[in-house]
Amino acid sequence: MTAVLSISNLTKSYASGLQALKGIDLEIRKGEIFALLGPNGAGKTTLINIVCGIVTPTSGKVLADGHDIQREYRAARTKIGLVPQELTTDTFESVWATVTFSRGLFGRAPNAAFCEKVLRDLSLWDKRKDKIVTLSGGMKRRVMIAKALAHEPEILFLDEPTAGVDVELRRDMWNLVLGLRKNGVTIILTTHYIDEAEEMADRVGVISKGELIVVEEKTTLMKKLGKRQLTLHLQERMAALPSALADWPLELKNEGTDLVYTFDAQQSERISNLLRKLTELGIGFKDLNTRESSLEDIFVSLVHTR
Repeated sequence: MTAVLSISNLTKSYASGLQALKGIDLEIRKGEIFALLGPNGAGKTTLINIVCGIVTPTSGKVLADGHDIQREYRAARTKIGLVPQELTTDTFESVWATVTFSRGLFGRAPNAAFCEKVLRDLSLWDKRKDKIVTLSGGMKRRVMIAKALAHEPEILFLDEPTAGVDVELRRDMWNLVLGLRKNGVTIILTTHYIDEAEEMADRVGVISKGELIVVEEKTTLMKKLGKRQLTLHLQERMAALPSALADWPLELKNEGTDLVYTFDAQQSERISNLLRKLTELGIGFKDLNTRESSLEDIFVSLVHTR
């Protein structure tokens, strides 16, 4: 699949000695939703700001739809839309004036019909004459998205787009993002709500301490690094694990009333062997349940092992 954004050996160091980015190599495919995950201070926003022309890299190269973001700044920047974490806009302007002005900033000819469509898609049309200062936090966040879409970008960065908004608005934004992808917009999403990435992303990248430590298809990542857990609720409390069960990675929990077996997806056939062994040993259980790792579990394990 064609790469719409190519990042090669990108680094960023500050005068303080902080190395915010360390040799980032990444290609974003046209029309995908890419989730960039990482703890606070990992380098997510620095990476986004470099691609969007807000921060100058120390070294490396970035191409936006084939345009170098430094040598061909104007052409590259028109391809990119950014919804930043902070709500930064002229609060005393109307919604309509803010969105149409943003379109003009990127050299786009006036197009009232397109701006109207953007506002309607974001449930902002009825608010078009309102000053931004009078809007709720959720509506202001919608205005930021409308500004980013006003010049019809092909690449859209959403930096914590649902931070501080209610559940209903988060769902509306998810639907909007999925709709944009259907129209061919490539979306790069950073979020602290890992369920957003799990629900929407095609691929996931994890950044930690300025390094991109994994880039993988979401389903492949969860299959490769995910764990499954089988919990057996025992009929009788067990003080210690019998030596005959030493071949299985088992844990006793809840004061010996639960027997927990953690295994890789590829090892699921060992469950039947374990249950057969328990029967041979006369160890009964009242109930059992299973749990699969979430993307959040995988993210935490990746970051904490570094």
